[in-house]
Amino acid sequence: MRAVVAREPGGAEVLDYVELPEPQPGSGQVLVKVAAAGVNFIDTYRRSGVYPMAFPHVVGSEGAGEVVALGEDVDGFSVGDRVSWDNAPGSYAEFVSVDASDAVRLPDGIDVVQAAALPLQGMTAHYLVNSTFEVRPGHDVLLHAGAGGVGLLATQLATARGGSVITTVGSAEKAELSRAAGAAEVIDYSALADLTAELPPLVRELTAGAGVHVVYDGVGRATFDASLASLHRRGLLVLFGGASGQVPPFDLQRLNSGGSLYVTRPTLAHYTATRTEIEWRMGDLFDAVLAGTLQVRIGARYPLAEAAEAHRALEGRHTTGKVLLVP
Repeated sequence: MRAVVAREPGGAEVLDYVELPEPQPGSGQVLVKVAAAGVNFIDTYRRSGVYPMAFPHVVGSEGAGEVVALGEDVDGFSVGDRVSWDNAPGSYAEFVSVDASDAVRLPDGIDVVQAAALPLQGMTAHYLVNSTFEVRPGHDVLLHAGAGGVGLLATQLATARGGSVITTVGSAEKAELSRAAGAAEVIDYSALADLTAELPPLVRELTAGAGVHVVYDGVGRATFDASLASLHRRGLLVLFGGASGQVPPFDLQRLNSGGSLYVTRPTLAHYTATRTEIEWRMGDLFDAVLAGTLQVRIGARYPLAEAAEAHRALEGRHTTGKVLLVP
């Protein structure tokens, strides 16, 4: 089979398109022919060495496809089932072995390629607005990267829960996409000379001076200070990613002076720790897609051989919605 391997820690240039033996499913696993693999920032963190990994390794962990073989001790799945997953190392490949405990069968009506866009970013958006901070009517929300994959989904989910969502984006085109997803207000930070100094006053102006109850920040280093300064008294900053780089250590007294603020650094694995949680989150997402209340935007599809270009586009913030690799 063909697959994409990171040969050593580094930039997108370390990705090689190679031929490898087709994997065999182990006990408790299903072998899947990949229809599409999701491209995510966590892939770039692992490729670059921000997250420790063994090298070389086949990149990717998310996708969707058709079960073609079963390992021993697998119940509940059959050859021919269409499934999606978010936690199968080696997903940038034509075939991948997926733990049955992480695979979710697709309901009728869900396109298999579209399904590859849902597990990681969809469940991230779901846990952000349902679990880390439960958005309710009357809550003001600030969401960075509003036209990204998580941003578009989280905006729709938070709005459906009654929240008023303010997003930040980097262009007029992205602003249109964010508004179409339901954002009440959109701030184009490309027009700001100093994000840290200028964004918080804009946010407070939009919230009658109070600030927002929660900030969902997947950008990290570039937005962290502005996020803290945009919070309502006793507000929560949810730092769920670091697209611009990791946030350096900071003085905890800033939380006191800012209004008894909270900061959390969640990760998807802790919100999908049980099969019940995975089925709840994916079930809600599938139901919303089938009902037409959740739109999943696939912003770009690259051939598997062009994984390096997909990484460059994602890291350069040239993408909107979900980026997929198609074998």
